[in-house]
Amino acid sequence: MNKHLITGVTALAAGALLLTGCSGSTSTASAGDELEGLTGQVGSKDFSEQYILAYITTELLNAHGADLEANVKLVGSANVRQALENGDFIGYWEYTGTSWITYNGNTTPVKGAEAQFDAVKEADAEKDIAWLDPAPLNNTYAFAVRADKAEELGVKTMSDVAALPAEEQTFCIESEFSTRDDGWPGLKTAYGIDIPDSNVTMLDTGVIYTATQKGDDCNFGEVFQTDGRIPALDLVVMEDDEEFFPSYQGGFTIRQEVLDDYPEIADIIAEIAPLLTTEEMQKLNALVDVEGEDPEDVAIDWLEEQELI
Repeated sequence: MNKHLITGVTALAAGALLLTGCSGSTSTASAGDELEGLTGQVGSKDFSEQYILAYITTELLNAHGADLEANVKLVGSANVRQALENGDFIGYWEYTGTSWITYNGNTTPVKGAEAQFDAVKEADAEKDIAWLDPAPLNNTYAFAVRADKAEELGVKTMSDVAALPAEEQTFCIESEFSTRDDGWPGLKTAYGIDIPDSNVTMLDTGVIYTATQKGDDCNFGEVFQTDGRIPALDLVVMEDDEEFFPSYQGGFTIRQEVLDDYPEIADIIAEIAPLLTTEEMQKLNALVDVEGEDPEDVAIDWLEEQELI
């Protein structure tokens, strides 16, 4: 499933899941009581990275005196955002590009991660949604290639890829990406890629990773940068040196009224945000998507390793 797209379910179904899709904290470690009295739910979109982030946040805030549950059962970005706006969630982890383009109706991303964050923070503040200091992770689109093939071709950036002989410029992409303005059409224009349609293979998103690793259908596969299968399959990501793709930097979004009542939340989230790099999320995601571990266990183990609970 494309993580940046809205997948629709009815509001009634979303409401029902809000009531049933919760998980309580299993960790009993205490780091303080400054959030005593804070109750409710921390939300999540429906993929592994979001589950992990929701459990990390819930466990950490509970260790500081809150009594929160993680709700990882809603389907679709729109429903999760709506649950935040409705007050059903106190907060959840969002991506700057998603909020800027999907929720705030902008068609052109802001170049540069910091500038994009500042713009979306200001836009969402008008809706009484606060963005806490973001993590370095950027779950944006990218193209990856087998590490040995990258070395053979001598490529590190998308400009390098565009300069290759046409027969080496073979790509695996999924159907939605093939038509998006921030996808294949725009990418070709930005980098001057001029190849025949036969150089492009359409595949389901999940299949692209293994197809890229095998190298039969394509050299370069469309991926999401924080996906755990990138290191697991020994793929390397090509640098988007023209900054074509929107920034999908992760940050915890929270209802302003909750933050006003419990301003300490910002300092607590600031303990974990700098640690959540793209590489760190790849490792955590791989534990779930490749090794089959439970997202809640992964979250608790990580917090304990960081000595935060």
